Amino acid sequence: MNSTSTSIASVPKIRVRKKQYNRQNGVALLFLAPWFIGLLFMTIGPMLASLYFSFTDYSILAAPTWVGTSNYTTLFTEDPLFLTSLKVTFIYVFISVPLKLLFALAVAMLLNKGIRGLGIYRTIYYIPSLLGGSVAIAMLWRKMLGGDGLLNQLLLHLGIHAPDWVSNPKYALYSIILLSVWQFGSSMIIFLSGLKQIPAELYEASAVDGAKAVKQFFTITIPILTPVIFFNLVMQIITSFQSFTQAYVISNGTGGPIKSTLMYSLYLYKKGFSFFQMGYASAMAWVLLIIIAILTIFVFQSSKSWVHYEDGGK
Repeated sequence: MNSTSTSIASVPKIRVRKKQYNRQNGVALLFLAPWFIGLLFMTIGPMLASLYFSFTDYSILAAPTWVGTSNYTTLFTEDPLFLTSLKVTFIYVFISVPLKLLFALAVAMLLNKGIRGLGIYRTIYYIPSLLGGSVAIAMLWRKMLGGDGLLNQLLLHLGIHAPDWVSNPKYALYSIILLSVWQFGSSMIIFLSGLKQIPAELYEASAVDGAKAVKQFFTITIPILTPVIFFNLVMQIITSFQSFTQAYVISNGTGGPIKSTLMYSLYLYKKGFSFFQMGYASAMAWVLLIIIAILTIFVFQSSKSWVHYEDGGK
């Protein structure tokens, strides 16, 4: 009898807790509502629309006409500039990403030495990441690397006659790569955070065993930093494949000289907004998404053999 009375008495408490739980969930959903609305109308909606347009002939000025897989067939079999833009983009990614990560790690290790004014240096080195993607910086970079730019003027004082770096097809892409590497600040900050998590006792113990700085770097620093390297690598690959502003400004939107800077995103933009082939551009966008997804999956799969976590797992 007593147990029955107790269970009956606990029912109102359960109801009160349920009401409180529902009220808390309601408040949480209310604050999350703007994000969900943005996700639906600014991300998922446009993505589904572009997927539909990729199977249509759509010029913005007229209603889309269903053409099936025609855009994709043309892309892979009849468009030589598609392969050219892919080649340029792959060269850009596979050179700029490793160089940026190496440079970011080197600077992070220098800043991790406990120097005075660390916050100031950290801010100074991070500024290029904030400004590097802007049109103004790209224009400044183009002027600086031009035939009569600052770099060539300095080299001329040394007796070196340098080419016009942004107008010469041999060097134009590398000027964009150099601009990308200059924007190493975000990766550097992440590396610096990772370095500060490495216990000093590990270096002290290895020093007692006679390990020098180089050996400590490869046996302690790199293995412990592999999760950070993995994160930076994935983020930089995704970002680099979408690079647009630098190539557009430096090449005046043409991808020249001789298509040497025709990045994939620039070619996509030209198809969509210069030639109004929005259906074709949508197909290009989905191909780019698939390429990035494949490379990201490959990096994730390969990480099992080289990324080491604190719990000993991979």
